[in-house]
Amino acid sequence: MMRYFTILILTFSFASIIAQNGSKMKLDSLAFEAQILRYQESVEKNLEEARLIADSLMLNAIKQKEIYFEAKAYQLLGHYFYLKSDFQNSIDNCKKALNLLEQLKIQGPMPNTLNQLGISQRYLSQYDEALKSHQKSAELNERINGDPIDLARSYLNMGNLMFDVKNLKASNKYYQQSEEICIKYGLNDFIPKCWGNLAANYRYEGQYEKALEYHLKSIALFEKNPSIALTREYNNIGAVYDDLEDFNVAKSYYSKALRHSEKYGEPQLIGLIYRNLGEIAMVEKDYGPAEEYIQKSMNIANNTQNIERLIRGYGKMAEIKAATNNFKSAYEYRTKYNHLYDSLKGIEVTERINNLEIKYQTEKKEAEIALQEEEIKTLSQEVEISNLKKGLYAGGMASAVAVSGLLFFGFRQRIKKNRIAREKQEAIYQQEIEHKQKELTSQTLHLVQKNTFIQELMENLENIKNSPEKFKMEFRRIVMLLKKENASDKDWEVFKSYFAEVHNDFDQKLKTIYPDISEKEIRLAAFLRMNLTTKEIAATLNVLPDSILKSKYRLKKKLGLDKETDLNQFLNTL
Repeated sequence: MMRYFTILILTFSFASIIAQNGSKMKLDSLAFEAQILRYQESVEKNLEEARLIADSLMLNAIKQKEIYFEAKAYQLLGHYFYLKSDFQNSIDNCKKALNLLEQLKIQGPMPNTLNQLGISQRYLSQYDEALKSHQKSAELNERINGDPIDLARSYLNMGNLMFDVKNLKASNKYYQQSEEICIKYGLNDFIPKCWGNLAANYRYEGQYEKALEYHLKSIALFEKNPSIALTREYNNIGAVYDDLEDFNVAKSYYSKALRHSEKYGEPQLIGLIYRNLGEIAMVEKDYGPAEEYIQKSMNIANNTQNIERLIRGYGKMAEIKAATNNFKSAYEYRTKYNHLYDSLKGIEVTERINNLEIKYQTEKKEAEIALQEEEIKTLSQEVEISNLKKGLYAGGMASAVAVSGLLFFGFRQRIKKNRIAREKQEAIYQQEIEHKQKELTSQTLHLVQKNTFIQELMENLENIKNSPEKFKMEFRRIVMLLKKENASDKDWEVFKSYFAEVHNDFDQKLKTIYPDISEKEIRLAAFLRMNLTTKEIAATLNVLPDSILKSKYRLKKKLGLDKETDLNQFLNTL
């Protein structure tokens, strides 16, 4: 009974929309709305059944020339293809839906469709387009006073994009805005998604207790009504324990996520879980399963055109091949990694995204100022009309004009203050961009060191190939090369000079404050300052993660830091 009541409400809502646009309501609109409701009910239970419903809706809409429902069918197909991780098809269908809605001049469903479009664009690494889609969704929603859930999604998705370029300040701001909207409108089912994303940021910043707190809160709510969101949270909390080197707990959550994904999952998420399981196997030096997991992850990334995931897969396969003495394959994978990384993660990409963020915030400020100027204009007109009125109450009229003049002056002052605030905000965002450029420069230098190391290995292998009689000598040289640090002292000095340049003489500050600090400790501090994980530092220095943990403990002790002080956060302040 409740289901038919919902259909009836939807029908009346649709009738209202059509009436506003000067169209006529057809008798079979109820059947179209029923199909949309059936899709929504089926999509969590049987994805292929949901696809058949969307296709049926499309055929009926085209046959009866119901353009609105044709647009809705494209929207549903965009959602279906997203769940199948077929992101290009999702984008194409969302764009078709938007074009039809624009023809009809019906704006209500647009924010939801724009959000779906932006999510699929992000998975294809089309970051600029994705940010524009979500910004347009938020702007339109606020202008038409649309569905609050769509506005909450817009802010959440913008937060995800800011996280991708490690602009955590902007990312946290958007997640918190999304949470505030959920609280204001009672969107309790959506709040856990905000918590899960905030937890991911806390994890990246090394605030693991906070990350676990938010993930556990999120999981507690999602378990009451299981969905794909719960699968994501199992995987995300596993990543926190992974960072904490508690690999058994991490594996248990990853395995739980993989089992849960059999019912609630999508290819790109399953690929992420495989990758995480593979990386733990790498740390445990169990290279057979590690290669199997990473390869599965890469296959999914390739099929779904997820370049971000493919890049990381190439990097991990290079490490696996090097660890199993297959240096030729290691070199090939590393070459592919470098090529894709440079094309996707260059400084210019981050600049574009952050500049879009600045433009978005600036335009919002300008809109506020334009509104204030309109208020001033209206007030000025009222003052002029008042001045034209003659007659009785002249004394009272003079007072009114004086008050209006003061209000006018007050508005002018507000404009000036807002302009100054906007300029300050732009300066802050510009500083953030410059900071991110420095971080990317550091990462690039790190990759250069890795490449030099692998190229030297390849040269030795070529010597063996060309002169078999030199096998023993060259083989011993390769073993020695693998055992020593990746970068020679000379390489380290060059790297250190560049690092000091982009990080404001970081090593000199350390030496000044702590004169007895060693070069190895400075090197470790530099890697931590670059936000490399324990596993990444261990791989770079060719040592076990346990060794890095012990070195971090000794460094923290030498720096005189108490238990409550986070080492990474302390180094980031230097």
